[in-house]
Amino acid sequence: MFYQLYELNHAAMAPFRAAADIMRFAYANPLNPFSHTPLGRTMAASLEMFERTTRRYGKPEFGLKQTAIGDRMVSVREEIVWSRPFCNLLHFARSVPAARGNDPRILIVAPMSGHYATLLRGTVEALLPSADVYITDWIDARMVPMTEGTFDFDDYVDYVIEMLHFLGHDTHVIAVCQPSVPVLAAAAVMEEANDPLSPASMTLMGGPIDTRINPTAVNKLAQERSLQWFSDNVIMNVPWPQPGFMRPVYPGFLQLSGFMSMNLDRHLVAHKEFFMHLVKNDGEPEKHRDFYDEYLAVMDLTAEFYLQTVEQVFIRHSLPKGELMHRGKRVDPAAIRKVALLTVEGENDDISGVGQTKAAQTICVNIPEDMRMHYLQPDVGHYGVFNGSRFRREIAPRILDFVRQHSRSAVKPPVPRVIKGGRTA
Repeated sequence: MFYQLYELNHAAMAPFRAAADIMRFAYANPLNPFSHTPLGRTMAASLEMFERTTRRYGKPEFGLKQTAIGDRMVSVREEIVWSRPFCNLLHFARSVPAARGNDPRILIVAPMSGHYATLLRGTVEALLPSADVYITDWIDARMVPMTEGTFDFDDYVDYVIEMLHFLGHDTHVIAVCQPSVPVLAAAAVMEEANDPLSPASMTLMGGPIDTRINPTAVNKLAQERSLQWFSDNVIMNVPWPQPGFMRPVYPGFLQLSGFMSMNLDRHLVAHKEFFMHLVKNDGEPEKHRDFYDEYLAVMDLTAEFYLQTVEQVFIRHSLPKGELMHRGKRVDPAAIRKVALLTVEGENDDISGVGQTKAAQTICVNIPEDMRMHYLQPDVGHYGVFNGSRFRREIAPRILDFVRQHSRSAVKPPVPRVIKGGRTA
């Protein structure tokens, strides 16, 4: 009944949240002389903190309306080009000048791990000037009626294969964090079937390919608990009146609680500083609002997908052991021969430890040396691998160079294998 109690508490707080919001506007209104006093700003700040900590954050928007191509700004239109019950494929269609050649087509596979695909807004934004970008927009499981059936690990792999078929020849795929395992599995399944539409290149970023290497707190938790424990303690049925009523899910608010507890002191300090900036009327509170509007917006995962991921990736380590199955058939990473492989890690990653993603280079034994590269970005944590200034300045250019080098539409000279932050070998 925990999910039901959570929903009941949220509903019970609604009148108080609305009253706090109204009072905040009154205290913050510049026409109110009281708003210019420390006491007035303290009241407004307290009311905003109450409203923000009791609200449910809805799905954010990408909001990418334009991008720079060359020396000019062009408009960007977001459109759904492929759809299934649990996922939409979004295309960021650019108004590209007619004289410009074809940019590489990139499919970004966003994590299905509690946050929406908009968490990768910075990833998309950095690639848009140089690539034709698509991204998986996973749908909140509590919004999918039971009549649509289940969604498990096999379905995830099938969705990736279907999207690659839809996008066609010479598509490059980028997997951020959790999807690294199903994306690698999809590439292996396609290669073993001699599928001509297998991706031209595969970039795996901060993914749990082999969680036995440098295990983090997340990995250790999975090792310390049995699969039955996860089933008994974190799987709940979607409450009424949500469209997915009675669907068993791993609720997003539980995932968020786990993420925040890992760095609780940092979040508490951030909120304290936000409050003090509001009281002193200095700083840049919009940055805090924007970050937490995104970070606190969460979605539910289907129980079957969550439990299979915990079992196969974090408990049994099926992929690196050669035991991962798809539709009753063993997934063989050695079958990958024509897909170029780039792995990217963050030096301070506390979710996917250093070496876990690089393990893909070891298990994909038949990719030629001139079609593989590994890059370790210094001084970044998990989110810095796919977002932020270092991603824009150092990681994104390397991804784009790798993609161009391994386009199947033209033969390119090989690139050096980058081992760590600018050092090549």
